[in-house]
Amino acid sequence: MKIDAEIDLRGLRCPLPVLRVKKALGELPPGGVLRAFATDPAAAEDIPAFIKQTGHEVCEISPTKDGNYFVIAKK
Repeated sequence: MKIDAEIDLRGLRCPLPVLRVKKALGELPPGGVLRAFATDPAAAEDIPAFIKQTGHEVCEISPTKDGNYFVIAKK
């Protein structure tokens, strides 16, 4: 899968990871793919919930030793 944009959310706490994902998605064209890396434990629930509410698609959530990375497709 081709990644169109990537954001580093390490060290940011709720609600900043979700707000930064929202901003990054707003800058992508429909069909664009965003990869985000977050260390806030709440992001594992908050980001997928936001994506579901806004109609985009979480393509992948992968845990790492420090947090999670998300691959999100803009609809």
